[in-house]
Amino acid sequence: MNNVAPIQQGHGQSSALASIASRLSIDPNEMQSIVMNTLVKAKPGNAQVTNEELVTFLAIANEYKLNPLTKEIYAFANRGAIQPIVSIDGWLKIINSHSQFDGMEFEDSIDANGKLSAITCRIFRKDRQRHTEVTEYLNECQGTSDPWKKWPARMLRHKATIQASRYAFGLSGIVDPDEADRIHSTVERDVTPAVKAIDSKPAYADQAFETNFPKWKSIIEAGDKTAEQVITKVSSKNQLTDQQKQLIREVSA
Repeated sequence: MNNVAPIQQGHGQSSALASIASRLSIDPNEMQSIVMNTLVKAKPGNAQVTNEELVTFLAIANEYKLNPLTKEIYAFANRGAIQPIVSIDGWLKIINSHSQFDGMEFEDSIDANGKLSAITCRIFRKDRQRHTEVTEYLNECQGTSDPWKKWPARMLRHKATIQASRYAFGLSGIVDPDEADRIHSTVERDVTPAVKAIDSKPAYADQAFETNFPKWKSIIEAGDKTAEQVITKVSSKNQLTDQQKQLIREVSA
């Protein structure tokens, strides 16, 4: 099964694709094939890559001059849709390529036990008198992935760099690998399965209802159970029709 949807060649897509291909000295058709292969691998199952997903990926790669071949930008599936991811190499390329970038510096914060607690990143711009400063805290950022376990200081430095660059250069529409991992691991409460479980119960057959109704009637009349208690118990395994419920309720009427 082909999981690549027919792609419409719109002007925006064509110009972005041509620009990326020209910058990387690659044939446009080959460039599209490479990008499509990147997106297809990110899609779950046999889901198709839509024209909108391709256009979005190309637009971001072209706007920030990122190279898909070196994984400066790649993709992952976010609830079935493609989410462009910019690696730390891509973020650093964006920062260093900015015409107003004038360097950055870092400052580590150590707690009373001598352990790293936070990292501050300062980014300087040629067109501003004051620098942009962002502090990221380890207890807020540290994840459970292997990179966070092995290199917490490096990962925290990356987070500080990315957040400071967002403030300093107004970057938007892109996420880093760590953010993508957090999105992927986030479990949202879904009540649909519970609803389906109720709706999928078999209906209470008329013949079985007629057979058991006298027994339920005796229980209700004896005061051992109320009509609603009987309905609740029976409904836990089978679906009663409104008419069947009404007949049970009429016993105690």
